[in-house]
Amino acid sequence: MNADLPSFRYHPDPLATGAVRASDETCACCERATGWIYTAAFHTAHDVTGHFCPWCIADGSASERFAGEFTDSYGLDGVSEEVLHEVTRRTPGFHAWQDPHWLVHCRDAAAFVGEVGHAGLAAHPEALDQLRTDLRLDGRHDEARLERFLTRLGEGASAMLFRCTVCGTHLAYADAS
Repeated sequence: MNADLPSFRYHPDPLATGAVRASDETCACCERATGWIYTAAFHTAHDVTGHFCPWCIADGSASERFAGEFTDSYGLDGVSEEVLHEVTRRTPGFHAWQDPHWLVHCRDAAAFVGEVGHAGLAAHPEALDQLRTDLRLDGRHDEARLERFLTRLGEGASAMLFRCTVCGTHLAYADAS
Protein backbone atom coordinates (compact mmCIF):
# COMPACT_ATOMS: atom_id res chain seq x y z
CA MET A 1 0.00 0.00 0.00
CA ASN A 2 1.13 3.55 -0.69
CA ALA A 3 2.54 5.08 2.50
CA ASP A 4 0.97 8.43 1.59
CA LEU A 5 -2.57 7.06 1.85
CA PRO A 6 -4.48 6.85 5.12
CA SER A 7 -4.53 3.48 6.85
CA PHE A 8 -7.73 1.43 6.91
CA ARG A 9 -7.85 -1.36 9.52
CA TYR A 10 -10.63 -3.23 7.71
CA HIS A 11 -9.45 -2.65 4.13
CA PRO A 12 -5.66 -2.57 4.40
CA ASP A 13 -4.82 -2.35 0.68
CA PRO A 14 -7.53 -0.51 -1.26
CA LEU A 15 -5.11 0.08 -4.14
CA ALA A 16 -4.63 -3.66 -4.68
CA THR A 17 -8.37 -4.31 -4.49
CA GLY A 18 -9.17 -1.49 -6.92
CA ALA A 19 -11.29 0.45 -4.43
CA VAL A 20 -8.86 3.38 -4.69
CA ARG A 21 -6.91 4.41 -7.78
CA ALA A 22 -4.61 7.21 -8.87
CA SER A 23 -6.63 10.08 -10.32
CA ASP A 24 -6.60 13.81 -10.98
CA GLU A 25 -10.30 13.92 -10.11
CA THR A 26 -11.44 16.39 -7.46
CA CYS A 27 -12.96 14.92 -4.30
CA ALA A 28 -16.72 15.57 -4.01
CA CYS A 29 -16.30 16.23 -0.28
CA CYS A 30 -13.15 18.33 0.26
CA GLU A 31 -13.04 19.58 -3.34
CA ARG A 32 -9.30 18.89 -3.62
CA ALA A 33 -7.43 16.81 -6.16
CA THR A 34 -5.33 14.59 -3.87
CA GLY A 35 -4.04 12.25 -6.59
CA TRP A 36 -6.22 9.37 -5.37
CA ILE A 37 -9.95 8.64 -5.69
CA TYR A 38 -12.36 6.03 -4.33
CA THR A 39 -14.03 3.91 -7.05
CA ALA A 40 -16.54 1.61 -5.30
CA ALA A 41 -20.08 2.22 -4.04
CA PHE A 42 -21.39 4.90 -1.71
CA HIS A 43 -25.00 4.60 -0.51
CA THR A 44 -26.87 7.83 0.20
CA ALA A 45 -30.16 9.55 -0.52
CA HIS A 46 -28.24 12.70 -1.48
CA ASP A 47 -27.22 13.57 -5.02
CA VAL A 48 -23.42 13.24 -5.02
CA THR A 49 -21.54 14.26 -8.12
CA GLY A 50 -18.13 12.63 -8.23
CA HIS A 51 -16.10 10.42 -5.94
CA PHE A 52 -14.23 10.83 -2.67
CA CYS A 53 -10.57 10.95 -1.75
CA PRO A 54 -9.31 8.37 0.76
CA TRP A 55 -8.78 11.05 3.43
CA CYS A 56 -12.46 12.09 3.42
CA ILE A 57 -13.36 8.43 3.83
CA ALA A 58 -10.85 7.84 6.63
CA ASP A 59 -11.83 10.86 8.72
CA GLY A 60 -15.55 10.22 8.19
CA SER A 61 -16.24 13.59 6.57
CA ALA A 62 -17.65 12.13 3.33
CA SER A 63 -20.07 9.88 5.19
CA GLU A 64 -21.09 12.67 7.56
CA ARG A 65 -21.49 15.38 4.92
CA PHE A 66 -23.56 13.21 2.58
CA ALA A 67 -25.27 11.02 5.23
CA GLY A 68 -24.16 7.82 3.57
CA GLU A 69 -22.28 4.57 3.92
CA PHE A 70 -19.55 2.84 1.94
CA THR A 71 -20.73 -0.60 2.98
CA ASP A 72 -24.08 -1.95 4.10
CA SER A 73 -24.22 -3.26 7.65
CA TYR A 74 -25.39 -6.69 6.41
CA GLY A 75 -23.16 -9.40 7.88
CA LEU A 76 -21.77 -7.21 10.65
CA ASP A 77 -23.83 -8.90 13.36
CA GLY A 78 -22.28 -9.03 16.82
CA VAL A 79 -19.73 -6.22 16.38
CA SER A 80 -19.68 -3.10 18.54
CA GLU A 81 -21.31 0.14 17.36
CA GLU A 82 -17.80 1.58 17.04
CA VAL A 83 -16.69 -1.19 14.65
CA LEU A 84 -19.96 -0.96 12.73
CA HIS A 85 -19.41 2.78 12.29
CA GLU A 86 -15.76 2.27 11.27
CA VAL A 87 -16.61 -0.30 8.57
CA THR A 88 -19.70 1.36 7.12
CA ARG A 89 -18.68 5.02 7.31
CA ARG A 90 -14.87 5.21 7.45
CA THR A 91 -13.66 2.24 5.40
CA PRO A 92 -13.62 1.95 1.60
CA GLY A 93 -16.08 -0.59 0.28
CA PHE A 94 -15.22 -2.96 -2.55
CA HIS A 95 -16.52 -3.96 -5.97
CA ALA A 96 -18.79 -7.00 -6.18
CA TRP A 97 -21.36 -8.41 -8.58
CA GLN A 98 -23.91 -8.89 -5.83
CA ASP A 99 -24.39 -6.65 -2.82
CA PRO A 100 -21.05 -6.74 -1.03
CA HIS A 101 -21.07 -7.61 2.64
CA TRP A 102 -18.49 -7.71 5.38
CA LEU A 103 -17.56 -10.87 7.25
CA VAL A 104 -17.06 -11.12 11.01
CA HIS A 105 -14.77 -13.39 13.04
CA CYS A 106 -13.78 -13.31 16.72
CA ARG A 107 -16.54 -10.71 17.30
CA ASP A 108 -14.74 -8.16 15.10
CA ALA A 109 -15.12 -7.20 11.47
CA ALA A 110 -12.59 -9.00 9.31
CA ALA A 111 -10.20 -7.14 7.00
CA PHE A 112 -11.06 -7.31 3.31
CA VAL A 113 -8.11 -8.84 1.43
CA GLY A 114 -9.55 -8.94 -2.08
CA GLU A 115 -11.37 -10.84 -4.76
CA VAL A 116 -9.80 -14.21 -5.56
CA GLY A 117 -10.34 -17.21 -7.79
CA HIS A 118 -9.79 -20.84 -6.85
CA ALA A 119 -5.98 -20.61 -6.67
CA GLY A 120 -6.13 -17.58 -4.37
CA LEU A 121 -8.70 -19.25 -2.18
CA ALA A 122 -6.82 -22.59 -2.12
CA ALA A 123 -3.81 -20.71 -0.70
CA HIS A 124 -5.95 -20.25 2.43
CA PRO A 125 -7.39 -23.71 3.18
CA GLU A 126 -9.38 -22.49 6.20
CA ALA A 127 -11.25 -20.01 3.95
CA LEU A 128 -11.85 -22.68 1.32
CA ASP A 129 -13.20 -25.08 3.97
CA GLN A 130 -15.41 -22.37 5.49
CA LEU A 131 -16.81 -21.44 2.05
CA ARG A 132 -17.39 -25.11 1.24
CA THR A 133 -19.33 -25.51 4.49
CA ASP A 134 -21.40 -22.36 3.87
CA LEU A 135 -22.28 -23.50 0.35
CA ARG A 136 -23.31 -26.93 1.63
CA LEU A 137 -25.63 -25.25 4.13
CA ASP A 138 -27.45 -23.31 1.43
CA GLY A 139 -28.61 -26.67 0.04
CA ARG A 140 -28.16 -25.83 -3.64
CA HIS A 141 -25.00 -27.87 -4.24
CA ASP A 142 -24.45 -31.61 -4.17
CA GLU A 143 -20.79 -32.59 -3.52
CA ALA A 144 -19.76 -32.93 -7.19
CA ARG A 145 -21.46 -29.69 -8.20
CA LEU A 146 -19.98 -27.88 -5.19
CA GLU A 147 -16.42 -28.96 -6.02
CA ARG A 148 -16.92 -28.04 -9.69
CA PHE A 149 -18.15 -24.58 -8.63
CA LEU A 150 -15.20 -24.07 -6.28
CA THR A 151 -12.57 -25.13 -8.83
CA ARG A 152 -14.09 -22.72 -11.35
CA LEU A 153 -13.95 -19.68 -9.09
CA GLY A 154 -12.49 -16.90 -11.20
CA GLU A 155 -14.70 -17.82 -14.19
CA GLY A 156 -17.91 -15.83 -13.71
CA ALA A 157 -17.82 -16.22 -9.93
CA SER A 158 -15.19 -15.34 -7.40
CA ALA A 159 -14.55 -15.42 -3.69
CA MET A 160 -14.30 -12.35 -1.51
CA LEU A 161 -11.40 -13.08 0.83
CA PHE A 162 -11.16 -11.64 4.35
CA ARG A 163 -8.69 -12.07 7.24
CA CYS A 164 -9.67 -11.96 10.90
CA THR A 165 -8.08 -8.93 12.57
CA VAL A 166 -7.90 -10.83 15.88
CA CYS A 167 -6.62 -14.36 15.09
CA GLY A 168 -5.56 -14.10 11.43
CA THR A 169 -7.96 -16.77 10.14
CA HIS A 170 -8.99 -16.30 6.51
CA LEU A 171 -12.65 -16.55 5.48
CA ALA A 172 -14.57 -15.97 2.29
CA TYR A 173 -17.92 -15.77 0.59
CA ALA A 174 -18.81 -16.48 -3.04
CA ASP A 175 -19.86 -13.68 -5.40
CA ALA A 176 -21.24 -14.41 -8.86
CA SER A 177 -22.52 -12.36 -11.77
